[in-house]
Amino acid sequence: MELSKSAQRVQQALHEMGLSVEVVELPASTRTAQEAAQAVGCQLGQIVKSLVFRRVDADEPLLVLTSGANRVSLQKLAAALGKRYKMAEAEFVRRWTGFAIGGVPPVGHAHPIRAVVDRDLLGYDELWAAAGTPRALFRLTPEQLLRISGGEALEVAE
Repeated sequence: MELSKSAQRVQQALHEMGLSVEVVELPASTRTAQEAAQAVGCQLGQIVKSLVFRRVDADEPLLVLTSGANRVSLQKLAAALGKRYKMAEAEFVRRWTGFAIGGVPPVGHAHPIRAVVDRDLLGYDELWAAAGTPRALFRLTPEQLLRISGGEALEVAE
């Protein structure tokens, strides 16, 4: 089956970064971390949630790649980064990433975005991340996630 345009964009970005991982589009929704974990048969914590935050005092995004089992602490982000952030609106997410909420991948964005990786993800051998649509995912290791996102591993969970 041929991948949708958005999923193809993610697959291309992954290959350009030297990752030989396969984007898969599933019949079931993977929009939420719970749906994604059920669809691929893994633990909720192995799902990489790609959350876009907006700096409170600037038009600046921050991509937080967090475990599906966690909620992000805005206080921990502010303490670690020295800047305050809030959840971004759908239009802001699409403008910066080129993807809609529910399918934002860790790579292939419309513009460069600083990334932070939830330290809890490093405890798994295998992760699953969104690949551009609410039905597309790809499998990777925590080390690959750190490399392709350029993200800094931080304690971000509430």
